[in-house]
Amino acid sequence: MLAIVHSRASIGVSAPAVTVEVHLSGGLPALSIVGLPETGVRESKDRVRSALLNAGFEFPARRITINLAPADLPKEGGRFDLPIALGILAASGQVPAESLKDLECIGELSLDGALRPLKGILPAVLAAREAGRSLLLPQDNADEAALASNGDVLAASHLLTVCEHLSGRARLVPVPRAEDPEPQGQYAGADLADVRGQQVPRRALEVAGAGGHNLLFFGPPGTGKSMLASRLPGILPALDDAAAMEVASVHSVAGLPVKPGGWRQPPFRAPHHTASAVALVGGGCQLLK
Repeated sequence: MLAIVHSRASIGVSAPAVTVEVHLSGGLPALSIVGLPETGVRESKDRVRSALLNAGFEFPARRITINLAPADLPKEGGRFDLPIALGILAASGQVPAESLKDLECIGELSLDGALRPLKGILPAVLAAREAGRSLLLPQDNADEAALASNGDVLAASHLLTVCEHLSGRARLVPVPRAEDPEPQGQYAGADLADVRGQQVPRRALEVAGAGGHNLLFFGPPGTGKSMLASRLPGILPALDDAAAMEVASVHSVAGLPVKPGGWRQPPFRAPHHTASAVALVGGGCQLLK
């Protein structure tokens, strides 16, 4: 018997689609995962087995083959625990397979079946919407997902809750979109009004901020270059929808908190002066088709 569950990987700020195919066949009981899984994904078979048994489900005594397609895309982390568990339940007839057709699932399972939060939720929400599907994710990620929710995000805290929803016995309520007030009042960060003197660089900051120009400060240490640069976001306008979501996606992938309040304020980063170009933009080579 074959079941297909849709999910999402995480590569940088992208969330490429991954199809989890679960096949049950005759033979000695065994479970194998193929499709370029890394250690965290290979270990999911033990987490999934314990989660299913502790949640009261039957773990099939069959030969189970799990394919994570596309096979040339590296998969890492515990985000595939939930789709693998649902695929096993659907292939064994314990949940209706047709209920997974228009749904994408990501989530790490604890041994008792509870869902644990993940990093990189916002890119997955946006990618699932582009594909025309809803996304089911852990409850602890609901606040972050609410920034991009459009009534197509579902959140659950336990595997049993997910199965009740798929079976139609207790439907999950979509996560409402978070309120998105524009920044009001004084900027919470460093303020250019605190700077005394420095009339020429202050003027340069104002011109660059007003016209959206690049700006380069150079000079001896201790002359106030970093101090002045840290005050530039305070005179910049709020980010538009696309830019704010891009910045929030970077924070999401990095595991930094993403909250509605002030998320449209331009960020400021101060890398060390010895950082190389590779350290600034990231290394490695991940090609997405």
